[in-house]
Amino acid sequence: MLRVGLVSISDRASQGVYEDKGIPALLDWLKAAVSNPIEDLTRLIPDDQSTIEATLRQLVDEEGCHLVLTTGGTGPAPRDVTPEATLAVADKIMPGFGEQMRQISLHYVPTAILSRQVGVIRGQALILNLPGQPKAIKETLEGVRGDAGQVVVPGIFAAIPYCIDLIGGPYIETDEQIIKAFRPKSALKPQT
Repeated sequence: MLRVGLVSISDRASQGVYEDKGIPALLDWLKAAVSNPIEDLTRLIPDDQSTIEATLRQLVDEEGCHLVLTTGGTGPAPRDVTPEATLAVADKIMPGFGEQMRQISLHYVPTAILSRQVGVIRGQALILNLPGQPKAIKETLEGVRGDAGQVVVPGIFAAIPYCIDLIGGPYIETDEQIIKAFRPKSALKPQT
């Protein structure tokens, strides 16, 4: 069982001003892409650093999530504090995830350079800040595909299962039509 925390960070959505689309997009994508059974724990919270930090700690330390995905709050606006909150709860910083998310997004929009997404390890969990829009979430997770459907730039989810392996989480398998998880041959689970 893969325990995943899904956190949508938005002042207006948390107040009911508009409907959150981040968590439903993440759930739909995960259910299609991940072969393992998933237990999801969802949170819709405002752009408040102490609330974000407390939520991330609770999902990892108390709920035992192996993976926590946040959506929203990664831009340059004054209320965008998701990266600061994520870094505040980190044991280790995983800069490659943020770099790869921006590389993917730059294929679609020049404003991707304004994103401050980060990836970190806390205990035995990987925490990643994803974009806020459903289309961008999917692109970031799956990567960039060419006209013939081939992967041109790998999505970040290709590396997530092996990262979870390395920090002591469950062995995650994926639907290779959506995203092929990469592991070195020595880390592959024998086929039964």
